[in-house]
Amino acid sequence: MTEVTLAVVGGGLRGLTYARRAHATGAGRVVAVADPDPGRRALFVEEFGIAPERAHAGWKELAAGGRIADAAVIATHDQLHTAPAVTLAELGYHILLEKPMATSEPEAAMIAEAARRNGILLAVCHVLRYTPYTRLMKELVDEGRIGRLISVQHLEPVGWWHQAHSFVRGHWRRQDTSAPMLLAKACHDVDWLVHLFGRPPERVSSFGSLSHFHAGDRPAEAADRCLDCPLEPSCPYSAPRLYLGCLGDPSSEFWPLSAVTPGRTEQDVLEALRTGPYGRCVYACDNDVVDHQEVVMEFGDGATCSFTMSAFTPMEHRRTRLFGTHGYIDGDGGVLRVVDFRTGAEELVAADGAAGPSAGDGHGGGDEGLTDAFLAAVASGDATLLQSDAAESLMTHRVVWAAEQARLTGTVVTLQDP
Repeated sequence: MTEVTLAVVGGGLRGLTYARRAHATGAGRVVAVADPDPGRRALFVEEFGIAPERAHAGWKELAAGGRIADAAVIATHDQLHTAPAVTLAELGYHILLEKPMATSEPEAAMIAEAARRNGILLAVCHVLRYTPYTRLMKELVDEGRIGRLISVQHLEPVGWWHQAHSFVRGHWRRQDTSAPMLLAKACHDVDWLVHLFGRPPERVSSFGSLSHFHAGDRPAEAADRCLDCPLEPSCPYSAPRLYLGCLGDPSSEFWPLSAVTPGRTEQDVLEALRTGPYGRCVYACDNDVVDHQEVVMEFGDGATCSFTMSAFTPMEHRRTRLFGTHGYIDGDGGVLRVVDFRTGAEELVAADGAAGPSAGDGHGGGDEGLTDAFLAAVASGDATLLQSDAAESLMTHRVVWAAEQARLTGTVVTLQDP
């Protein structure tokens, strides 16, 4: 396969993940990076052999040089996707765009239109579509193993410590600087469920709130920082326990520790917790995103789907139950239990190579699958190698925005054709 050249815009965890996969397989070669952090730029220059003059402080400097690569990976913060995506599409770059597509519907529509107008491939990083587990489940549904799909129950177990890390102390804690949590975290799941059904829902409702991580639930003895708190040893959200526990584990040092400090010593971690955002008490932060949410979808043929996103779980694979007219599937992220109503037979079917659910371990193989598919699509010009295009990703994002509208207004929202 032809080697695809890549420019990476945003050299953090996600940009680095896709770049490393491209490099490891030999299907892609990183030739430029744009990131305001000089340490990240230096890492890309050293690791991928980028010419120093192609390590830019921002995407505008990269774009000023015209198209210098076949494709671009855009992995900036959520609210900073639109301008680079539209500009690089105009220059003819094929684009791998980190989710969410954008933080508002008009901006997401601008991106989709730029991709259409310029005839480029644009894949939003809905990595759950690309796991072996998803492929297996989708095949079972599409071949009619359980008859007609009538209803689905789906759980995203965010994880108690992950909620505290990313959505209470971390970058995605506020809607005004990031996005609603359903968009920032669970647009993956809404997209996946639409993919499973093969069509968007017609009506959506939703309920959810910030129920626990706020000052109203703060214990009287709690300090503003974990390192000063007498309750820290018994607190489930202890920052020292979480981040000191990452030391010595390469996967945990890559994530979540890399968000806290570039250092890898106990002193580095303690200093970061003393001075940085990740050492704050979870009841004394400025977070406002929900910590649990329910979404209910109804499809045109009467089929229904309920989706639960909750912080109050272990961090595990998603759990999904599918109820069909002729059978039932219960999936735990790695193994599917398939029950046939016609014979009473039960079968356990395991997905190949199932890995862990987190960003540190590749989202169950989805990170690798997406990167490989995108590079193959760019090299061959075959858009069918991708599981979704810009228009479909825009459609599934619209379901998320409808659910948020339903939650905030207490209504059932009917989705309109675009």
